[in-house]
Formats: sequence, structure tokens, C-alpha cells
Amino acid sequence: MLGALLLVMSPLVHADADDTTDHARSLDPVLVTAQRLQGPQLAPSQGSLVATQPQSIVGGDFIQLNDAPAVNYTDIIKFTPSVWSVDPNGPGLMENQVLSIRGFQDGQFNVTFDGIPWGDSNDFTHHSTSYFMSQDIGNVIVDRGPGSAATLGDATFGGTVYVQSADPKREMGLTTTLSFGSFNTHVEGVRYDTGEISEWGGTRAFISLKTMGSDGYLTNANLSRSNAFVKVIQPINDSTDITFASNLNKLLQNPPVGATPNQMAAYGSNYGYNSDPGSQGYFGYNLDRISTDYEYLGLNSKFSGWTFDNKLYTYAYYHDGYNGEDTGGSLPNGGIDVGDIPNGTYNPDGSLNANDVPGQRLTNNYRSVGDIFRLSRELGPGSLQAGAWYDHQTNLRALYEVDMSDNQAFNYDNPFGPLAPGASPLLAYTDRLMDDQLFTKQIYLQYVWHVVNDLDITGGVKHVSFERDLNAPVNQKTGLEVNEYDVTWTRNLSSLDAHYKLTDNWSAYAQWAQGFLAPNLNLLYTNVPNGSTLQPEATTNYQAGTTWVGQAGSVSLDGYYIDFNNLLQKHLATVGLNNDQAFFYNSGGVIYKGVEAEGTLVIGAGFSLYANASINSARLKSDDTWVPLTPNETGVIGLLFKQGPLQASLIDKYVGVRYGDAEDYYRFGGYSTVDASFNYLIGQWAALKAAKIGVTVQNLTNNKSLYVLDGYSGSSSTAFGANGVPLLFTLPGISVEVNLSASF
Repeated sequence: MLGALLLVMSPLVHADADDTTDHARSLDPVLVTAQRLQGPQLAPSQGSLVATQPQSIVGGDFIQLNDAPAVNYTDIIKFTPSVWSVDPNGPGLMENQVLSIRGFQDGQFNVTFDGIPWGDSNDFTHHSTSYFMSQDIGNVIVDRGPGSAATLGDATFGGTVYVQSADPKREMGLTTTLSFGSFNTHVEGVRYDTGEISEWGGTRAFISLKTMGSDGYLTNANLSRSNAFVKVIQPINDSTDITFASNLNKLLQNPPVGATPNQMAAYGSNYGYNSDPGSQGYFGYNLDRISTDYEYLGLNSKFSGWTFDNKLYTYAYYHDGYNGEDTGGSLPNGGIDVGDIPNGTYNPDGSLNANDVPGQRLTNNYRSVGDIFRLSRELGPGSLQAGAWYDHQTNLRALYEVDMSDNQAFNYDNPFGPLAPGASPLLAYTDRLMDDQLFTKQIYLQYVWHVVNDLDITGGVKHVSFERDLNAPVNQKTGLEVNEYDVTWTRNLSSLDAHYKLTDNWSAYAQWAQGFLAPNLNLLYTNVPNGSTLQPEATTNYQAGTTWVGQAGSVSLDGYYIDFNNLLQKHLATVGLNNDQAFFYNSGGVIYKGVEAEGTLVIGAGFSLYANASINSARLKSDDTWVPLTPNETGVIGLLFKQGPLQASLIDKYVGVRYGDAEDYYRFGGYSTVDASFNYLIGQWAALKAAKIGVTVQNLTNNKSLYVLDGYSGSSSTAFGANGVPLLFTLPGISVEVNLSASF
């Protein structure tokens, strides 16, 4: 299944000894799990002896020594079981296009940072290049399941990816990093640690500054990024500390959207954009400017038998985006669109600029403010746990039709058809103009019953409430005004799990849990919103597994069966030219099932063998067809090496057959890619505390096969096929990075 048997070498996952105590009182169950890694700790990921559902942990050492410096969390977890990550421009060089866990897609599972859920409130997806950089990540944990009642987030539906920040070091120091390599990619960074400041009660802090840039594997798909991260831990007394963290990120990118088969044939498989200002595919017309910030203030304390954990946070995303109307070239300037509408640009008087370049200008600005509170106390033969989460996100979304040839003047092309008498001229060039808000409230209560010394049974319930508020002068998809629309969904979710410690290094678990997915904003993309009659998409999860960890290796095995109900689908009723009203309704669902395994074997003489594999199934209940973007199997195999100052790795990742769309469209065969790394570690010398000289290689075999469908060019008409002309990506070619770092 994995092709040739390839060898992998790397240092196993481990939590730095200096950093394991900082969150020992944390009430987030997954963050606690990450601090309890045991065993040989020499692999891309490892299971946990204390987890109550399938879980894989990627440690900081593996990230820093084996991943390219530009990677994001989506790349970091690509070697874990059942995960498929799509990064067509090279590692970390564009926003991740697909992140699939067991077939659940981004937006169907949580992503958290230091235990705080974050993402876009419209559909719960995430912008992988817009927030955290790998240099500030301590570890990343993948929970494949909805978790317990204590698992908080908008999309516990399909699992959780926990990104955990690095902690300040206990000794003062300065670390510099430099990386350069393929596609003119470069990363520069500096980190300063204060060490423990005894005069301030043991305060520790660090600040990390990074810049990066790249031309990308795809033509004219450039990226430039700058980032600053600060973290401060302030002990108050022996049982209380305060943590503050802040992340600032600025991004300028030309985000590719895929190429048609004709474009690839004419310009190469790595076609992204062209250099012709007269084309909708000109890179200068397809541009993102994004600024983000992310801050939290955490308080952790233990008093009178109670353990208390609270995080007050805010994060924001400010996006100005620009794109040509149809970069795939199916609707060229002056072409004829469906309904005999010319694809040029219009002036306010109705005259046509047939050869001007039509495009769009986008605004997407949001800010979330929230708080997570957790409380625990030993009570009777177990532990009582309770908590609450509140989040309020405000979001301004706008999309305008513009003339790229005329300094982005408004294009009066009537996107929703001829204006009705007395209609606002705004409708002549506006696709959407929306103010929406999401209010999320969750509260949970659970009890961990210590049945006997080695057996825990945990049961709990979580109440969730989602309120969407929409005020839209121009509502998306309809072009009609929604003065104010408000709808609330509530649900009670239960969970039950058992964890048995067979021996000190062998455990087993079983879990039954309900998951959910808050309804997306697209339910309100209609002038007759009927979202209040709809039930949120929901899952019932059954999972069981076991983990063994010893000095000679580790192994984890699990099986799962997930019943997905209330699948949301839409029915289109055509009302006038280019004016489709979407009416959503609940239909059947999907059955997800499979088995997963991962393990490490210590061979000796510095070598260890790592492998994982998954067999996954995701089929619609209605007709048993395959869910798009779901590989039928995944696997990793490799040999890891670390001895003395030398470390190296060679890792083969296999992704099985999957479909880009419905099962009848775009079947992609399985593929394999090979990554490698080599590092020479230098110990203390004069003022130098440590240094590293390393090389990382992605896609060593230079596999450039087609591997994902990213949408369509053109219109849904017989002229372009059932959906339009496919926009496709190939695997990015081989890339090599030279990595240097020094600590003083």
C-alpha cells in the first residue's frame, strides 16, 4: 500500500523538562494529556496512555527538526493517522486547501490554540497562514472524535486539533534562525527568553519575531509574512499563576485557486497566475492583504480543594481581497455568460466596456471576544468537573463587482439581474453586504468515577446554544435586503467513556459520545430564511482502542463507527434571471467507520521504525456513494535516527483513492510522497549554547501527479459541462530548505 519500504529517522515527541509543570493544573483534558507523553518518544506522532478516545500527539522536537520552517499546523499533523493535508504551493506557502480527518473537512472539526476554539463564524473554517507560526508551537494534538462533555467548540462534530504554544525557557537566552531554499523561500527569526526573574516572583517570558517570503511552487503565487509572538507566565504563589499570550500576523499573498487542464497544458502543471494585466488571471488582480491578532489572559489556581482555570481572550481577522472574475479563462473579457450577459464591465449609464477586466473586491473583517471557565473538585469516589464557554463574533462581509482595468471602479453589471423599479443602485455592483453576529454559549457538567484504582468511568452532559443575527443591505445569493433576522439553535449533548489501566504502560478505552456542528451562515442566504425549522448536523460516535508504551516502542490501535444525521442540503427555486433562492432542508446522513493504528519500534544503534495506517469509509446513507475528499486509506512508514549530534529522517506518506466531487466526478488515484531531514547539532562552545545545521526535503521523489479538485471555472451550463471546467492542483514538486539556528 505504501509503495517501496522507506526509512524514517527523527527524534521522538517529548515535552521539554522545563515546560512540563507549567500546565500541570490545566483542566483542559487534552492539554494535560500532552504533558504525559511516555516511552521512547522518537516518532512523527504518538498515542497517549491517558486519552479516552483516539489521539495522536506531534511534539515540538519533531516539528523543529523535521518540518520545513514555513509550515503551519496543517502540515505538522499530516503524518498522523487518517489525516490528509493539501498544500499545493509548497509547505506553508499558501492557505491549506484541504484538511481532512477521517473524511471530516475543515469546518467540521475544532481547531484550538492553548485550549481556545477559534475560526470564522460563518462556516467554522480556519486560515492556516494567518495566525501562528511553527517556531512558537510546542506541540499539536489530534483528537479523532467529539471528546467528552468538557470538549468545547463550535464543531466538536468531527474532532479537535489542539495547537499548543511553546513555553518560556527557565534560562535567559537569545536564539536566531535562518532558512532558505527552493522557490526563493526564506525565513528569518529571533527569539529572546528572559529566563526566571526571581525579583518578580519567577516571571518567565519570551518574544519571537519572524519574517518569511516565497515565490511559491506555483507561478506568481507569492507570499510575504511577518509575525510576532509574546508569552508571559507570572507565578502568584505556589498554587496560582497567570499567563498572557499575544500573536500578531501580517500577510500579503497571491492565493492560487487551481488551473484548468488547458492552462496546465499550455503553461505547465505549476501554473498559478500570469503576468498579463489584460487578463483576469493576472497575479496583481488576485491578491490578499490580511492582518490578524490573537490575545488571551489565563488564570490557573488551586484553593480549598478546588482547581480553577479561566481564559479571557480576543482574536481578530481583517481581510481585503481582490480577484479576477474567472481566473480559469472560461469566461474571457467580453465573452458571453449564461443568459446572454456580456462578461465585460458596465458603467453607471449602462454602457459596456467590452475589453476591460472584470473582477471582485472583498472585505471580511471579524472579531471574537470570549471566555472559557473550568472548575474541578474531588468529590466522593471521583472528580466533579464543570465549565462554561461564551464567544461573541461580529463579522462584516462585503463583495463588490469591480473593473480591474479602471482602478477597481464599480462594475454595474447587475449581478442579480435587471433592477426592479425603485431598487437601490447598490444592487447593481454588490454581491453581498452583510453584518452578522454569532453568539455561542456552552456549559457542561461531568463526573469522573474512580470505580477501582485502574478503572475510570466518565459521564457528562453539555448544553449548547447558537444564536445567529443577520442584518444585510444585500444578502448573499439573493441580492435582497434582510433588515434583521435572528435564529437560535440549542442542543444537549451527552458523553460516556471508560478508561482502564491494564498495566503501568498499557491502557484501553471505550467511548460513546454525541457530536454536533452549529448551522453555517449559508442557511440565511435566502430572502425567506427558514433556518429555525432545521436541526443542526449531529453525530453519534462509538469508539474503542488501546495504547501500549514501553522503552522498546509504542503501539496504538482503535476502531470507530460514526452515525451522522441531519445532513443539510439545499433546493434551488429559480426566481428571475440569475436569482436563485436556496431553501435548506434536513435529509439523511453519512456512516463513517474505520480502523487506525500507529506505532514505533526501537531497533537500536539510534534507529527506530515508525508506521501508521488507516482504513476509512464514509458513505451517504441515501445511495451508499462515497463522500468527496475522503481517502479510503492512509499510511506512513519510515526509519528514524538520532545518535550523538546527528539526526535524520526519511518518511513516506501514502494517501488512498478519493473523489473531488460526487462519486461520479474526478476520481483520484492513491499517491505517495517522501520527506527527509538531516541535522547536525552543535553543543556549547564559548558564548554559543547550542546550534543546528539542517536540511529538510519535501516530496523527495518529485511526484507531480494531480491530487485535488479545487472548484470550477465558467458556469453550470452545457457549454462548460455539468459544473464547469475543473480547477485542479498537482502535488508541489521537490523543495529543499537549508536551516540554521544558534542559541546564545
